[in-house]
Order: sequence, then C-alpha cells, then structure tokens
Amino acid sequence: MSKRLILTRHAKSNWDDPLTPDHDRPLNERGTRAAADLGQWLASRGYVPDEVLCSDAVRTRETFSGIAPVLGTAPQLALKPALYHAGPDVMLAVLRHAKADTVMMIGHNPGIAEFAHRLVAHALSDPDFQRYPTGATLVVEFMIEDWNEVTYGTGVTLDFIVPNEITA
Repeated sequence: MSKRLILTRHAKSNWDDPLTPDHDRPLNERGTRAAADLGQWLASRGYVPDEVLCSDAVRTRETFSGIAPVLGTAPQLALKPALYHAGPDVMLAVLRHAKADTVMMIGHNPGIAEFAHRLVAHALSDPDFQRYPTGATLVVEFMIEDWNEVTYGTGVTLDFIVPNEITA
C-alpha cells in the first residue's frame, strides 16, 4: 500500500499594507491566479487530495480556496494552527495524524522547503526545489500502510511544479 502527499507552499501574498499582521495577509492577484492554475494542474494529473491539512493563515486558506473548485471532489479540510510557520518536525508530526490515502499540506517557508528536502529519498536538482518559491508543489509517494509510519528520506518524487511553469 502507498500514501501520497501533495506539499504546497501558499501562493504569492499581498504586502501592500504594512500594518496587516503576517497571519492575516491575503493573496495578491498573481497569487490568486497561481492557486487556480495549481488546481487545474493537480486535477489534470489526477493529484486530487482526500484530506487537506492547511495552516490557518489567510494566505494558505485562500490558496486552498483557489485550488479546490477544479478538483471535482471536496476534500476534507482541516485548518491546523500548528502549521503556521512550522518547522519540518512539527509538519511531520501533523502529517502522521492524517487519515486519507492522498493528503495535501499547505504551509510556509522556510519550514516547508526544509520539510520537502527531508522527505524525499533523492532531492531534485531543480533550483526551484531548492528555494521552494510561493506556490511550489511537490507530489511524493510513500510505501507505507499508515501515515504514522512516514519517515524522512523515504519519499519517492512523482512530480514538482511552480506556478510560472504551468502553461494554460
């Protein structure tokens, strides 16, 4: 049996108002378009999550809201305050409580980039994988029965994309 993780960094956020608390920053126009493009890309490849573990920040929730309409099914969404600016070990702990076979996790840098690097058995040479820019999405598979068995260095990369590589 296997489990699949779709690991997405939130799309581009809006920095126009310096008084907006970081947690409350929404997506900008580019980020809104990128989230919709990511949804199309995921759906076109059959990468449809059954469960979504999402930071409770505005920009991560809006990223999921942009992705969700084209998925065809409504995955179970769980807002996880622990994922807000979480490090890799916290992200791993949250993932180990997932229930579905295909899980999407939406979070923030720098933690999500380090988490991606630690999860895969072989790091990608793609420079975008190294920096994990906004909207970066890794699809990785694990040969495990249950998410509580997931460990670092065991994931097989199925796909990786950044929004500016998606062509309409």
